[in-house]
Amino acid sequence: MPNIRGQMTGRRGRGGGFGGTRGPGMWHNAPFVPHVTFDLTMCENSFKRVKPIQEDTELMEMLIKKNQDLTPSATEQAAVLNVITKVSSVLDNLTVAPPAGFDVGIEEVRPVGSHKKGTMMAGKPEADLVVVLKTLPTTEAIAMLGNKVVESVTDEKLEMIPTPAGCDIKAPGASVRILIATISSNMSKLDSTLHLPARVMSRSFVAIRHARWFEENASHSTVKVLIRVLKDAQRRFEGFSSLNPWIIDLLSHYSVMHNPQHSALSIQAAFRRSLSLLASGFFLPRSMGIMDPCETNKSRVHTALTLEQQDQVCYTAQTLLRILTHKGHSKILGFEGDASIVSTMSVWDGVVVTPSEKAYEIPTEPKEGAEEESKEKATDDKMEQQ
Repeated sequence: MPNIRGQMTGRRGRGGGFGGTRGPGMWHNAPFVPHVTFDLTMCENSFKRVKPIQEDTELMEMLIKKNQDLTPSATEQAAVLNVITKVSSVLDNLTVAPPAGFDVGIEEVRPVGSHKKGTMMAGKPEADLVVVLKTLPTTEAIAMLGNKVVESVTDEKLEMIPTPAGCDIKAPGASVRILIATISSNMSKLDSTLHLPARVMSRSFVAIRHARWFEENASHSTVKVLIRVLKDAQRRFEGFSSLNPWIIDLLSHYSVMHNPQHSALSIQAAFRRSLSLLASGFFLPRSMGIMDPCETNKSRVHTALTLEQQDQVCYTAQTLLRILTHKGHSKILGFEGDASIVSTMSVWDGVVVTPSEKAYEIPTEPKEGAEEESKEKATDDKMEQQ
C-alpha cells in the first residue's frame, strides 16, 4: 500500500505537487490515478482466514446501547413532529392559496436534514425545510414569510428568528429551520445588496439533493445507527471535527452497504470498517475516497477538507482503531473516560498504544531574500569543494 500520508509533507495544493511534466515548449498534465486504500472487506477472498469470524457481541451491545442514548426521546420526537406539521401545513396553504396582500410566492416546500433522514440526535429537536420562492428572496420577503407562519399558528406560541439562510421558527421544546431558495430564472436577477446570496441558496438546493439521495439509497436502519455513532465521535474527538454531516452520511452508507455481497454488514463490522477505512488513508490526497453522488463534476467528498484536516482524520482513526483492537470499546464510545485517549499514551492489557502523529506540515513561506542567500551559499559550498 502506498504511503499516502508520507507524501503529504511540504507539498503544495490538495493533490501534493502540480502533477504535470514539462515537454518541448509546453506543460503536459499527467492523468490523475487515485490510490485505492486497503479494505479487507473488499478483498477478503484474497486473504483466507485461518479462523472463522467471531461475532463481537460486546461491541454490538455497546453500539446498540450508544444508539439508544443518542436517539431523541419520545418527548423530543413528539415536539418536533408537532411543530413541523403545523409549519408545513401553513406553508402548504400559502403555496396553494396565498391570502390577499401576501406578496411572497412559494414554488415548493421540501423537508431536508436529519429529521427527514431519520438520524436526528438527542438534545437537538430540530427539523429543516427548504422553501423555494417564486419571487426574489429579499430580507423583507423572508421576514414576511416567517411572521406569517407565526401568525397562522394560533394554538401555540411561536417565535420567528431571522438567520443568514432564512429564518428559524421556535416553539417550546423544538424548532424548524426554514432555508430559503428561489427558482432558477431568478438567479440572474439577484442583487447582493438586496437579496439572499446565491451561494447560500445553492446550499439549500444541495440539501434537497442530499435528502432525496438518502431516502433512495441509505434508509437501512444499520446505516442510521452508524451515522449517529459517528456524529457522536465527530463531536467528542477533535481530529474528527472537520467531518460534516454529508461526509458522515456517505461514509456510513459505504461502510454498511458497499461490499461484494451487496448486503448490509452488522453494526459492529461496519463500525470497525469505518475506522479501518479512515485509518488506511481513505480521506487523504490522491485517495479514491467516495465520489459525491449528488454532484455532476464527480468530486470526492474529502476534497472539501484541508490537507491538515485530512491528516487529522487519518491519524485520529489510526489511534482509535488500535485501541478498538485491544477492547477499548467503552472509552471509544464515550461510556468511560474522555477524548484524551487519542492524544495521550494508554495501556490495554499490558499493550501500550501510542497516539499516531501528524504527517502533514504546513509549508512555511520563505523570507524575502532567503532564496537568493540559499543559492549564494550553495555556490560558495560548491567552490570550496572544488
